[in-house]
Amino acid sequence: MVITEINLYHIEMSLLTPFSTSYGTVKDRELILIEAIDENGLSGWGEVVAFSTPWYTEETIETCTHILETFLIPSVLNQMLEHPRDLQKHFAPIKRNNMAKAGLDCAVWDLYAKRLQKPLWDVLGGTRSKVEAGVVVGIDQPDKMKEKIREHLRDGYKRFKVKIKPGMDYELIKVIREEFPELPLMADANSAYTLQDISLLKRLDDFNLMMIEQPLQSDDIIDHATLQKAIKTPICLDESIVSFDDARKAIELGGAKIINVKVGRVGGLTEAKRIHDYCVDKEIGLWVGGMLESGVSRAHNVALATLPQFHIPGDISASARYWNKDVIMPEVTVDNGDITVLNGPGIGYEVDVDYIKKIAKKIVAYKK
Repeated sequence: MVITEINLYHIEMSLLTPFSTSYGTVKDRELILIEAIDENGLSGWGEVVAFSTPWYTEETIETCTHILETFLIPSVLNQMLEHPRDLQKHFAPIKRNNMAKAGLDCAVWDLYAKRLQKPLWDVLGGTRSKVEAGVVVGIDQPDKMKEKIREHLRDGYKRFKVKIKPGMDYELIKVIREEFPELPLMADANSAYTLQDISLLKRLDDFNLMMIEQPLQSDDIIDHATLQKAIKTPICLDESIVSFDDARKAIELGGAKIINVKVGRVGGLTEAKRIHDYCVDKEIGLWVGGMLESGVSRAHNVALATLPQFHIPGDISASARYWNKDVIMPEVTVDNGDITVLNGPGIGYEVDVDYIKKIAKKIVAYKK
């Protein structure tokens, strides 16, 4: 296939409910949707899931725009690609900038599957007709968090992630666990702690958590191995894993019993699948993480979650939890905790181009 045109749609969507972590609160979500068009006029879609500020990784929407426009798009336009993996040779000279790469990588995977007239999940090697959905509860007053959990239980969600930070950790989890003793519960620290907090983190062993996600520094794998030796609760790494090699090293050191795979963070579906295949051999638990994304990225996440090692319900909630209207049709829905995997070509969802053009702040087309 030859990519003859790439369109960038800069959009902004308001979250139905502001989302708070140890880093801060997100109210409005700025995103870039990428449309890759081949020589036959077929379109594939991806999404840049970086935030407006560099709180999660060093990338932002602005830096991704620069990398895409100046380096990635020129290197890909009018190049022959036999497979989406071929993008890696074009990406290799550009260090990191994984979220910019991932947006383009996912667009090409969607396009490739459509050219084969097959679902993306099937092309990736998925095995599930449904994927289990988990949910995230942002930091708030404990009573409000418990009410959110009750609401999500009524909707059938099968794994509950609660954000924690210093001062809102042990007592918060205790209150939740007392009310929901059997809840499949995990805590996400977003790098808010250090090894000096081992005694506090060890106390979380009292609550039979599924895991504690990224308790220490965002670029660390060594201290997490030290922490894992001191606590019973499995450590899940998130921000620390930005490549296959990061995953391999963390697993070899014993710092990750579980890995949260976010497509944007690791640079796309190609690298995400490499991590998956390695974790199959090492028997490491996997789940698909979310980034407050639109339905385009959400659809890619559903496809990835069909791979066999993704045993843990991912952060792939219903579109209606976040947006008044999503950019895909139909929207992603959750039925009794499950998302049905669609069998249409590519991501399986129709992208609502008219709506995207209506809400776009800027549209830029690139051709040669």
